[in-house]
Amino acid sequence: MRNKIDIYYKSSRILCWILFATVLTVVTLIRLRFLGFPLERDEGEYAYMGQLMLQGIPPYKLAYTMKFPGTAAAYAIFMSIFGQTVAGAHLGLLIVNLITVALLFFLGRQLLNEIGGIVAAATYAVLSMMPYVLGLAAHATHFVVAPVIGGALLLVRPLDRQSTKALFASGALFGVAFLMKQPGFLFILFGAAYLFCHDWRAELGSRQIVFRNIIFFCGALLPLAVTCVLLWLAGVFGKFWFWIVEYAQQYNSQVSVAQGLQIFVEWVPSVMGAAWPVWVIALAGLIGTTLDKRSRAAGGFLVGLLFFSLMALSLGFHFRQHYFVLLLPAISLMAGAAVVHAVNFLASRSRAPRFVPILLFGIALGWPIWTERDFFYPGSLVESMRMAYGTNPLRESVKIGEYLRTQTTESDTIAVLGSEPQIYFYAQRRSATGYIYTYGLMEPQRFAHQMQLEMIHEIEAARPKYLVLVVLNKSWLTGRDSEPLIFKWADEYCDQNYEEVGLVNISEQGTDYYFSQVPPGVKPTVEHISIYKRKI
Repeated sequence: MRNKIDIYYKSSRILCWILFATVLTVVTLIRLRFLGFPLERDEGEYAYMGQLMLQGIPPYKLAYTMKFPGTAAAYAIFMSIFGQTVAGAHLGLLIVNLITVALLFFLGRQLLNEIGGIVAAATYAVLSMMPYVLGLAAHATHFVVAPVIGGALLLVRPLDRQSTKALFASGALFGVAFLMKQPGFLFILFGAAYLFCHDWRAELGSRQIVFRNIIFFCGALLPLAVTCVLLWLAGVFGKFWFWIVEYAQQYNSQVSVAQGLQIFVEWVPSVMGAAWPVWVIALAGLIGTTLDKRSRAAGGFLVGLLFFSLMALSLGFHFRQHYFVLLLPAISLMAGAAVVHAVNFLASRSRAPRFVPILLFGIALGWPIWTERDFFYPGSLVESMRMAYGTNPLRESVKIGEYLRTQTTESDTIAVLGSEPQIYFYAQRRSATGYIYTYGLMEPQRFAHQMQLEMIHEIEAARPKYLVLVVLNKSWLTGRDSEPLIFKWADEYCDQNYEEVGLVNISEQGTDYYFSQVPPGVKPTVEHISIYKRKI
């Protein structure tokens, strides 16, 4: 009987590896196909800041953001290797994604078994690519997840192999995740909580438990401490503090708990999308693992990871699509647990259809890819872009940036009135203002008026050669309480100092471009982008 079970497990592992190889091949081919997919706003921010870093300009000097500089630094590293192009940035994402998949395999194997590791890795490879979480865009959440899984892998190693160096390295990896984006801090707390519970169950002395947690926290704080010192030496710590602490507090207090819960409930079905069977399998895995006494340690890890992932997702209660990437490692490991439990249940039943769990999982994993085939393999990337981002000016930003690059020199500056930082990246020109996003200027928060005045002052002082006015609410998100000062100023300032030399009309039917000269009969559509050149 034992020999039959061993043969069954061996066959199951082989089937899992075949499934994983198929999934990884399909996912990699899709990501390679989308390497040239235009940057969206967050990507444009990271790419532009990374571009400035490669020129020796520190974060927060010429580009303001409430995000930590880790993801922009990662962009800079990858663009220094693969080139300062869209493909260079997306190749970086591909590498980070493959690293995360590999780390999830090793983590799942340590917590569950080899089959669990394979299933977890395959699940993450698919779910992290889906348009429901904007998975093909190199958002900071992807860069948070990778070091979190690496740090967790060091923590789940057997106790007798956990040296202080390993604990420090684990903390440092969690600290890197925090540096990528603020929600990473919640994963530091997860690591500390898991370490404490792990040591408590191992009946270590209280002094040893405290000492090991101190080592972990020292490692976690190191990346941030080094970053603060570097920013202080670069003379931008004041700006860093304002955006990361003072403004971030205003931003995160705009949505109430009740509003956040409503947003969460509205987003969950669309975030699951056609991959909902995988999420159902993951839920079954969580229940099975917590109820099974033999896998209580793994169950505790999964419950803890899921809880802190939800806390990280809920920071500020905004619940953007790509924030849900933070949940995917927990969901993937839970799916791995479900398949492992199903395989174990059928292993000792000679007449049971033993390969059914793996086959059903394979179907569940392939279903969202098949369902979204029109997105992954359309006639052109433009069609996919419209499906995911509607009339947001992603493709238009490429052409506007290329036009501005041909019309200016490296010493010229440009200004974009709107939240389209990717234009600066494409143009390879510096912004006349640090406000590469204008959302904060429209928010009902106490710094909005001050921000508008500062942006106006910076543009007037820099006298940019070209000014791009983005007339799309998606680029401003104006509300009833928004301060109108910037719009009144823009109308007067452009009339007095600039002449219109370009117009980009955007509609559901397509985009019309008019560069260098706008024909007299052409009128701007409701959503459009005007390009102005400074009068001599």
